[in-house]
Amino acid sequence: MNFLSKLTGASRHNRSLLCVGLDPEPEKLPPGVGVLEFCRSIIESTYDLVCAYKPNAAFFEALGAEGWGTLKATIEAVPKNIPVILDAKRGDIGNTARAYARATFEELGASAVTVNPYMGYDSLEPFIEYKNKGIFVLCRTSNPGSADFQSLECGGEPLYRSVARRVGEWNHHGNLGLVVGATQPEELKAIREAHPFLPILIPGVGAQGGSLELAVRYGTDAAGELAIISSSRQILYASSGADYVAAARRAAQALRDEMNRYRPV
Repeated sequence: MNFLSKLTGASRHNRSLLCVGLDPEPEKLPPGVGVLEFCRSIIESTYDLVCAYKPNAAFFEALGAEGWGTLKATIEAVPKNIPVILDAKRGDIGNTARAYARATFEELGASAVTVNPYMGYDSLEPFIEYKNKGIFVLCRTSNPGSADFQSLECGGEPLYRSVARRVGEWNHHGNLGLVVGATQPEELKAIREAHPFLPILIPGVGAQGGSLELAVRYGTDAAGELAIISSSRQILYASSGADYVAAARRAAQALRDEMNRYRPV
């Protein structure tokens, strides 16, 4: 099954656009709860409410030698019908990119990955060649400094529009998507209108201040699909006590249900 089919299947089955970001910070976990136990508990309590999970590689790498094994075990804990997007923002020369792609898809078993297009097509090609995997290209990101480069004029259009256009041209296998932040709603709207068939990964709601309503209205396609709206801290740290599992589920369900109220169909 290719990535887009898996995503669409999970989204429809769970009636969800919600992607839970797995960004475990040991100092924020409930007392006595380890990172793997925490991630597994979050997954077990929310898997019927999501369209995807998005573990952030950095938080696992920061654990040291055991981090890679913890990341792999976390990915393995996700039900097979739900896609896992590795948030790693990879982008390097060809042979290095091939190693990153192999590690992401063959060793870790992720369904998709985020990549950085700054070094051009040849730095992304090794990922794109995995035809059944999803490749999400950074386009208009949610961080405050994103405009430093992404809004620069490039051939008569902002650079982020040029990136989106190139991604559309490179999408020969139907496995490419874009990362567009909820903190940039007008840009999100314009990108969706220009690229109606690309899945869009949308970070930036919640802690970063992006509007959930606009993320749904502007990010979904004509059928109210193909938007993957990510939330991490709002769900993971809904409680720091013994009730963290139940609190995470309540937060995830509230977000899922609110998103559905805004969907166009």
